[in-house]
Amino acid sequence: MPSPGTASVRPAENGSQKKRRGPGALATAYLVIYNVVMTAGWLVIAVGLVRTYLNKGSYHNLYYSIERPLKFFQTGALLEIGHCAVGIVPSSVVLTAFQVMSRVFLTWAVTHSVKEVQNEDSVLLFVAAWTITEIIRYSFYTFSLLNHLPYIIKWARYTLFIVLYPMGVTGELLTIYAALPTVKKTGLYSISLPNKYNFSFDYYTFLILVMISYIPIFPQLYFHMFHQRRKVITTEHKKSD
Repeated sequence: MPSPGTASVRPAENGSQKKRRGPGALATAYLVIYNVVMTAGWLVIAVGLVRTYLNKGSYHNLYYSIERPLKFFQTGALLEIGHCAVGIVPSSVVLTAFQVMSRVFLTWAVTHSVKEVQNEDSVLLFVAAWTITEIIRYSFYTFSLLNHLPYIIKWARYTLFIVLYPMGVTGELLTIYAALPTVKKTGLYSISLPNKYNFSFDYYTFLILVMISYIPIFPQLYFHMFHQRRKVITTEHKKSD
């Protein structure tokens, strides 16, 4: 599951928490480059969406105009799991892996694999949410690493998720739902018995379980970000006073 508006919850972002020792100079330089590249990548996706919309005069089938950069930069987010694992980013490896892998899963195992859903408006819904989210998120990390974070970016990161998170989740769920008939009909990624491994897997059922998992997970992440927002924005207001 993505987190539009605040895609990765990073405990060190909150100024009210205890200060942590930051990454070394080399790691900081690498992270700045990584975040600049990712910001630029998602800007390319945003420009591609807008340009295609202006040329076509319709928001339908915009996915094909940004399919390649979307796959590339969303898959590139897998590096963030490594950043947490080696300790250069003070975030939970498990939480980061869950959030990144859920997006990669939707990108490749659903949208890429089930061609029939690529024309669905729900794909544009989550792609638009992801795009705005990631431009803000990677900009936030870049400026934070440079110790020069504009308030507007901080505000956007901890405010726009209120709309972007439900928007992205709605698009994801509708896209998975739209994929179900094709998956059931074709038996995509399913393994039936008998086989030499005596193992079976029903991808159709798995996708349903994925959809159900949003019920307990979405509210926890969503309201956690409201908690984060109160701490960050309140701290900023106290400083200004």
